[in-house]
This record gives sequence, structure tokens and C-alpha cells, in this order.
Amino acid sequence: MTTTPASTVSIVLTTLGADADAASIARTLIDERLAACVNILPAMTSIYRWQGKVEQDREQQMVIKTASGRVADLQARLRQLHPYELPEFLVLDATGSEAYLAWVGESAR
Repeated sequence: MTTTPASTVSIVLTTLGADADAASIARTLIDERLAACVNILPAMTSIYRWQGKVEQDREQQMVIKTASGRVADLQARLRQLHPYELPEFLVLDATGSEAYLAWVGESAR
């Protein structure tokens, strides 16, 4: 598995409340070509520290595949769409098959 700069892919992770409309956000990101694919995982329990207190909530994870060159634009747009004061925005560099990486690059252009 090799990559070229034109096919560099990032995976972005974010969480939303279990009742949030993740599908609507995902469709917006796809429609605006900020992402090639968004997976929305089933609700889970999240335990975290926020503003000095330990919190526990039901959340859903979004796994967003995008061209690495689109990460900054994706972050800006997700910040507009996201209901949280401080949204999770973790970026992971990805490797994979040339064909899949090319598809992501083409879809998130």
C-alpha cells in the first residue's frame, strides 16, 4: 500500500449527542465535498471530564473520510454545524489501497 500526495487521506473523528441528527451533518459534508464518506456508529456511553466535573452521556461517533487537503475546511464547516461548545476533532492519517485513496481524493475535492 503506497500513497501519493494527491491521494493522501485523513480520518476525522467527532462525537455528537445520541439524539443529534448526525445523518443531516453527514449529508451536508458529503454534499459540500468536504468528505467522501461518513460512518455514523450506534449510540455509546461516553465518560469524560468537562469544566471540572466528570460527566456521562450517550453519544454517537462519526468517522469521516476526507482528502487531507480538505481537513481545515472540514473543521471550519463542522464547527458551524456541530451543536457542542467544544466538538471533538481528531485527525488520523490513513494509508490504504491506491484505488480507495484515489476515490476519497476525488470525492472530497
